[in-house]
Amino acid sequence: MLYLEYHFNVRPIQPGVEILIAELGFAGFESFVETESGLMAYIKKEGWDDAVLEDIQILKSDEFKITHTVKEILQTNWNAEWEKNFDPITVENRCAVRAPFHPKTDVEYDIVIAPKMSFGTGHHETTYMMLQQILSNDFKNKTVLDMGCGTGVLAILAEKKGARMIDAVDYDNWCVINSAENIELNSCKHITVIEGDASVLKDKTYDIILANINRNILLRDIETYASCLNKNGMLFLSGFYRDDVSAIQRECDKHVLKFKEKLERNNWVSLKFIN
Repeated sequence: MLYLEYHFNVRPIQPGVEILIAELGFAGFESFVETESGLMAYIKKEGWDDAVLEDIQILKSDEFKITHTVKEILQTNWNAEWEKNFDPITVENRCAVRAPFHPKTDVEYDIVIAPKMSFGTGHHETTYMMLQQILSNDFKNKTVLDMGCGTGVLAILAEKKGARMIDAVDYDNWCVINSAENIELNSCKHITVIEGDASVLKDKTYDIILANINRNILLRDIETYASCLNKNGMLFLSGFYRDDVSAIQRECDKHVLKFKEKLERNNWVSLKFIN
């Protein structure tokens, strides 16, 4: 199978590389390897269209200088490349996210993730803030939706925080498979992985909805989330920049979702709303 290997030179390298990884991941890139000058990003050649890069906002930003080259390559061992570059993280000294080959960390919530090609190790600001949101709120005996679950890391922490039922949904089959593997790695018993988009939520309701997706999908699907949220339920959103907050809030206002809290990390934002 042929892949396209994009080599991005990024200045300043941080937080440029982290922002670029998030946006490329949402656009369909499957694997990333950080380099001294920036980032190598990989995507299947079949079905690829260069126009997808037009939606990568950081490439248009005046705050960063980013150039790239591209070449065709044969499929390679993505996991071996990932293992060379994945370090464990700790969130608020309470939650650790690590790979199976890292030693166990002495924290309240120890999560083992083998992300393979999926997005969501906790390293990116959006995932990190969503982990913070889960740590800071009551999940005991709650029903939870993890929308755009990626690796399943948010669903896993939700169960460890006491949620009694979690649906983890992603449209990407690879993410569905990877989430199932990570759920098993963490001995979780209350998570169901579902392949699909917001259309699979018909007739479902939840006490808490977690949606770490890109701005455009959130704006399209907030109406669905509002209809699925139980009375006094909590909606946590991330996957967008500070400049997108007003648009997100306006859409939530339309559906009587009350703003409660904002987290911000390197220009990325997470918002909490109550039904």
